[in-house]
Amino acid sequence: MPTLDNTSELITSLNGETAKIEWHQLQKHYASGNLLSVAVGFDLIKVAIALHQDDTAQIKQWLAKELIKQVTDTQAKDWYQDNTIVWALVIPPFVLVQETKSS
Repeated sequence: MPTLDNTSELITSLNGETAKIEWHQLQKHYASGNLLSVAVGFDLIKVAIALHQDDTAQIKQWLAKELIKQVTDTQAKDWYQDNTIVWALVIPPFVLVQETKSS
């Protein structure tokens, strides 16, 4: 990801890197423990910016409220069985995933 100082440029870049993807294509990332699930309706880009800027305090708040969390085994199993389509965005070392509202 390019180093961007301007927040609007960062938002544009992150929006361009966000895509829908089948859960089956994310299995290796799940196995590596690198997936973070973002609550449906919560701003995926906002989470990505906080991770990009290493905003630890904000991330801890969201984790405490379960707005972001590790993908659970049950969730992964359900998504695998349904081959759910999720939004995905890579913010190294993590991959953010969010169920689409139609899932």
